[in-house]
Amino acid sequence: MEQKNKKIVEIGGKKIGEGCPVFITAEIGINHNGDINIAKKLIDMAVFAGCDAVKFQKRTIDVVYTKEDLDRPRETPFGNTNGELKEALEFGEQEYQEIDRYCKERNIMWFASPWDIGSVDFLEKFDIPCYKIASPSLTDDDLLKHVKSKGKPIILSTGMSTIEQINHAVEIIGEENLILLHCTSTYPSKPEELNLRVILQLREMFDFPIGYSGHETGVVPSVMAAILGARVIERHITLDRAMWGSDQSASLEPNGLNIMVRDIKLMPVCLGDGKKKVFESEKPILEKLRRVK
Repeated sequence: MEQKNKKIVEIGGKKIGEGCPVFITAEIGINHNGDINIAKKLIDMAVFAGCDAVKFQKRTIDVVYTKEDLDRPRETPFGNTNGELKEALEFGEQEYQEIDRYCKERNIMWFASPWDIGSVDFLEKFDIPCYKIASPSLTDDDLLKHVKSKGKPIILSTGMSTIEQINHAVEIIGEENLILLHCTSTYPSKPEELNLRVILQLREMFDFPIGYSGHETGVVPSVMAAILGARVIERHITLDRAMWGSDQSASLEPNGLNIMVRDIKLMPVCLGDGKKKVFESEKPILEKLRRVK
């Protein structure tokens, strides 16, 4: 079936859309466990694999979470309350200055998902190339409007959302410089809940690039998403899936990331031009094996 999706979105000098290479984002998120040295190792991992960007998350803790939620008992390596955990995982200006410096040194772009208006303003201190709206924030109209006001490309994840909610968010943001990511917000996601055919549905509905944010284990579904037309692939990454943290089990380790990036970049070569032909390399085999010519 004929697809629309003719609009091209440019992020950090890289074009995203039909006919362009798949844009691959390594989601570091909070898998750094509050340690800038782990964050740097994850950046190195993404660079080595050939990713286009790394992504973090930024929250103003006492805005995103209620006092009751922060005071809730929770046994973690960082303390005995949920608030102590959230504070430990949150990088501040000093850490982001170092992330910004290190990504420039390693020649990879970075951006983040702001979960509140203050976090958007915080990220404006840095020359990030775009904003990512996380799935939980898709229905936060005020946040969407504030991010839109910054005039940068927006990547919007659609986990936990209905088509009606997605349409509403798109109306607020507008279709220019927008990329929509199909997503299932479970960690890790079950194969039967990935519903990758939604990528085709979204490609039919909208005239801008559609992508995929995966939380499954393994690499095959993400490669399948690219074959179905996802122009952006986002996956969480980790140094070790056995590390402490809620997102680690849904993340790719170095070998998995290397394989996924390799296979996605090989995809257009394998798909070819769609015109059946006899390759020169086949002709000696033809002469040797075909009895009736």
